[in-house]
Amino acid sequence: MATFLYKLGRSAFRRRRLVALLWVALLALAGVGAATAPTATSSSFSIPGTEAQRAFDLLEQRFPEASADGATARVVFKAPAGQSMQDPANKAKVATTVAALKSGSDQIARVTDPYTAQAVSRDGSTAYVSVAYKVNAMELTDATRDALKETGEAAQGQGLTVEIGGDALQTMPETGAGEVVGVVIAGIVLVITFGSLVAAGLPLLTAIIGVGIGVSTITALASVLDLGSTTSTLAMMIGLAVGIDYALFIVSRYRAELAEGRTKEEAAGRATGTAGSAVVFAGLTVVIALVGLAVVNIPMLTKMGFAAAGTVVIAVLIALTLIPALLGFAGDKVVGRKDRKRNAAAAQDTAAAQDTADLAKSKGDKGDKDDKSEKPNAGTRWARFVIRRPLMVLLVGVLGLGAIALPAASLEMGLPDDGVKPVSATERRAYDLLSDGFGPGFNGPLLVVVDGDKAAADKTVSSIKSVEGWAAVTPPTPNKAGDAAMITVIPKDRPSSVETERLVHDIRDATGDDVLVTGATAMNIDFSQKMNDALLPYLALVVGLAFLLLMVVFRSVLVPLKAALGFLLSVVAALGAVVAVFQWGWLGGLFGVEQTGPIMSMMPIFMVGVVFGLAMDYEVFLVTRMREAYVHGARPGEAIVTGFRHGARVVTAAAVIMIAVFSGFIGSSEQMVKMIGFGLAVAVLFDAFVVRMAIVPAVLALLGHKAWWLPKWLGRVLPNVDVEGEGLAAAAQDGSDAGRGGRGNDGGTDPDKDRELVSV
Repeated sequence: MATFLYKLGRSAFRRRRLVALLWVALLALAGVGAATAPTATSSSFSIPGTEAQRAFDLLEQRFPEASADGATARVVFKAPAGQSMQDPANKAKVATTVAALKSGSDQIARVTDPYTAQAVSRDGSTAYVSVAYKVNAMELTDATRDALKETGEAAQGQGLTVEIGGDALQTMPETGAGEVVGVVIAGIVLVITFGSLVAAGLPLLTAIIGVGIGVSTITALASVLDLGSTTSTLAMMIGLAVGIDYALFIVSRYRAELAEGRTKEEAAGRATGTAGSAVVFAGLTVVIALVGLAVVNIPMLTKMGFAAAGTVVIAVLIALTLIPALLGFAGDKVVGRKDRKRNAAAAQDTAAAQDTADLAKSKGDKGDKDDKSEKPNAGTRWARFVIRRPLMVLLVGVLGLGAIALPAASLEMGLPDDGVKPVSATERRAYDLLSDGFGPGFNGPLLVVVDGDKAAADKTVSSIKSVEGWAAVTPPTPNKAGDAAMITVIPKDRPSSVETERLVHDIRDATGDDVLVTGATAMNIDFSQKMNDALLPYLALVVGLAFLLLMVVFRSVLVPLKAALGFLLSVVAALGAVVAVFQWGWLGGLFGVEQTGPIMSMMPIFMVGVVFGLAMDYEVFLVTRMREAYVHGARPGEAIVTGFRHGARVVTAAAVIMIAVFSGFIGSSEQMVKMIGFGLAVAVLFDAFVVRMAIVPAVLALLGHKAWWLPKWLGRVLPNVDVEGEGLAAAAQDGSDAGRGGRGNDGGTDPDKDRELVSV
């Protein structure tokens, strides 16, 4: 593979104008497709195989006029002190609001008058108008939402306190500001890392191009493939992350090759052949993690996973072709002035340096003795510290993450409701008004669907009343045919509480198979259970396939095992931190958590999918440099130092960029976005700086040569993909103009021949 990618990199470098033109044309084509495509609607959210979904399907058959999956809104009225919502003047104001709501949009299915629906609190202080829509929340038009808001504001101006709750006001969180902040911080980190504006700009430019092509393609195909308006969210986040990472790896290796005295074209070829191989396999692990979301069997997640995987493939292709082409355009500007002078001196001293290396070898000197004349960088110093004290570093890292992971044992999963929104949001204020006037359960009513006649419905009501945890049970509402009925159950506790979840299970246990419990609250409970059930199969699939892939890359059993176990440790530690902050409330004020509650049910699988890809990026890039040095004759400890000398700075920069990008979302007013940003940021922090930078070198140092052990029979079965670039010397001899690349090698693994290769 390294030889193929080497030739691809050189070819892209030579034909840079054609390559750049092709990518610009693809971007333009995708942009035109997105601009001319029909507007994407939100595909219906379904959870196949759950009771709540079967109930919704039954409602659509027996109660087609009910718009079971349609959006809902509650306009909540609070009378001024000393007044009642039963006062004639206030009744008139509510009647005006009801009339305005009915005429506000053609997407409205029905509006319920609070005085006929008994939606006035016992003390008369609070009343609410229920609004049902024909379509789900994501399909509501802006005009419909604006009409709802304007009606509420008009009622507010009449002296009543008016707030609006429900999912009708729900929109996709605005993440543009967070992304812009992330890109700005990424640019600053890249400038500091490379010391060159051009080198820093290349990863940003190519990442934006890749995301532009990916998201535009998703938009263009949204109508045809029923992708929905939310599908591109994950693709944008992952595409930006890996796009910067992969380009960063290639550019960094290119600069290192230039520093060793190679010509620009040869350096581009070798950077693509070596770092490019790591990029390919890192990209494959991310694709596995994203495509594996299909295991959950939730159509929306499956589509998001496949769309994001496509964006990752684009990022890999851009790193392998467009980056070498742009490096050709950049010329000497890809390195800073000081580095340019140093590279020029290195090119003149190449022959002398090689003679010195040969002399050291003839005296039996092994490893990186020549490096001692150079001032070791921070990565080198840290690696040597870890090698001297591997057991201490390992224990501190594992015990530290283990302690942080302890709260994960108390993980409670659910979906956030309006009660976790900031008090500045009208949804939160409406939630509080309903809780005060009617009880917290009014914010999450359960809908019980009976597939049977009136006798069955009456029996179901009796069964429901026999369990604990309900505040009110309405009489059955039959359909026109009389063969089905709806019953509304108001829980005593808030929708996301453990008590409400217990009530749902108790009702299901107390009633027969012909009775189904649904509603937004029950749907959230079933969704959480489905995500929980899918977690272990998803982990087994993703980690298992990645283990096999990494075994091919590293030709080792223990290195992939260590990578997988380290990843699991970092994810569980991150989940522990999320539980401590968002469920227990520790440091909640610091992160703007106003209401604690269960952790979003998608969080564990979402973190596994996203963080696993990034973690394997860092693992592959760091350890392939170690493997490369090891097969070229370095001792295990020297190989670790070599990997950190060349890779630590780049991995650190990539991790800091990702932490900055994800941290930008912590400031969001949306609890879900805040939780995702915090969880991903701490997961990358733990994995990059504790697992990859500390635990990994400590384990490798303790294992020594055994780290690279592979059974002979397995070595014969596994394909040799040559990630280390052993075949590059032969390719360089055939077509390279770089003197150092011209030493022959048959691509074998003879140690004497390996030591004659360039030590990288």
